[in-house]
Amino acid sequence: MAHQKGIFKITGTIGDVTFYKSKNGYLVREKGGIDAKRIATDPAFQRTRENGMEFGRAGKAGKVLRAALRPLLTNVKSSGMASRMTQIMIKVIQADMVSERGLRNVIDGEAELLTGFEFNQTGALSTTFHAPYTAAIDRVTGEMTISVDPFVPVDMITAPQGTTHFKITSGGAEIDFEQETFENALESTLVIPYSATVTSLISHILSLPANSTKPLFLALGIEFYQDINGRKYALKNGSYNPLAIIKVDGGV
Repeated sequence: MAHQKGIFKITGTIGDVTFYKSKNGYLVREKGGIDAKRIATDPAFQRTRENGMEFGRAGKAGKVLRAALRPLLTNVKSSGMASRMTQIMIKVIQADMVSERGLRNVIDGEAELLTGFEFNQTGALSTTFHAPYTAAIDRVTGEMTISVDPFVPVDMITAPQGTTHFKITSGGAEIDFEQETFENALESTLVIPYSATVTSLISHILSLPANSTKPLFLALGIEFYQDINGRKYALKNGSYNPLAIIKVDGGV
């Protein structure tokens, strides 16, 4: 791969040569690859087309799930989140043992594979929150519940430096992956001091449509704050706030 030298850096295409910027600097490469029309029609690329359809379906599924939890994700900063979720969604789709290759989907796949997905690799819930909790999804009533027994924050939460307060957040979602729509419900505690004082019982009840046949997802997270002159500021712009999917019911 060739590197550009000189004062003027070029981006774009001239003839069969493409100039572009990457993390390794300004590079040059010759245009190439297989014609898109051939990939779309040639029987030799049938597997490629099938893989492409399922990859696209996985990307859309991840997008609608993130949209359902977006009110919580606005306080979670993590690079590569979308691509990591797409990778898991591909596995969910590949677990579909009913549909033909290329037509496999999330509904007939194994949505439960998303259990434990960490939206933030920098601050994972599994390495941040150590207090025991229970989580349940009642498909008949549409209620999702999270219960956290009283705990000592400084013992049970591994908080980033500078933390003075925190709050526990949760989100539930019913996803229609075919129509790319969702219903959601959100809950949060008040801001709690990060101290050696035992918390009260934390109980979240999230209400979603009763008797749903669609996949249901339950997420749990923590937001960290720093108190400065009586005002609570989000710590490090949310880069250490964990959020994870803790329970999934794949539908009926």
